Amino acid sequence: MNKFALTGHPLGHSMSPLIHDRLFALSGRKDSEYGLIDIDPADIPTSRELFETLCGLNVTIPHKQTVIPLMDSLDETAARYNAVNCIMNDNGRLIGYNTDCTGFLRSAETLPVGGKTCILGCGGVGRMIAIESALHGADITLAVIPQDVKAAQLLMAEILEKCGNVSVKIADIASLDDSFDLLINATPVGMYPKVDACPVNDKVIEQSGSVFDVIYNPTETLLMKKARALGKTAIGGTAMLVYQAVRAHEIWYGGEFKADDVAKIITEVEDAVNEMNKK
Repeated sequence: MNKFALTGHPLGHSMSPLIHDRLFALSGRKDSEYGLIDIDPADIPTSRELFETLCGLNVTIPHKQTVIPLMDSLDETAARYNAVNCIMNDNGRLIGYNTDCTGFLRSAETLPVGGKTCILGCGGVGRMIAIESALHGADITLAVIPQDVKAAQLLMAEILEKCGNVSVKIADIASLDDSFDLLINATPVGMYPKVDACPVNDKVIEQSGSVFDVIYNPTETLLMKKARALGKTAIGGTAMLVYQAVRAHEIWYGGEFKADDVAKIITEVEDAVNEMNKK
């Protein structure tokens, strides 16, 4: 049996087994199984032998950086973000990748990623999205709360270093007053169970062409509801979650998937999240 797994700490309830089981089924790989391995952060430095027993892994918080010393090499995606969320075991050689960036780009391919973009938040996912957007020519506003200004300044310097001559500015999230082609929420505001929260006021949503929210629980955040009520395109984080998994299967064994089949998995995951929230 070819074994794959997600590792992190704590893992709690995860949609990963559902997603990966469906992808293995689509590939006809009945000899592959996917599980969860909760590893205490203190045990990561001695986890190399465990990793070698698996054909591939996904990595989530808080291990995305601490697994790097265990890698034999890093793909350019992992090197770009100094973060690994996917590991391939290539005949005993462990290669680290970052599939979050692919997940974002594929899920947002109908959105104006290279336009005038406002990114709410500058944490791990916000950093990745900001850099990917800049690489696609976006005019970026990093909108943050006052205590995150220093982190935003560091991110702005990193964007300018990695992406060259691009436009980046920092704004207070509470006093945003501009129009954007794309508004991206990379904060936890609106996440279950605090589903009545919205990261920006209605005027910002009205002045934005499209919305992308990295949150996948709930499947439709208040931000998304408000945008859709105005007739705007709004995409949630489930698609990004599924597409980063799709990319992992492409890496692990060259998996190929039809867009319609991926769309069905996205819907199934959304249904599972909605059912989970009813309990």
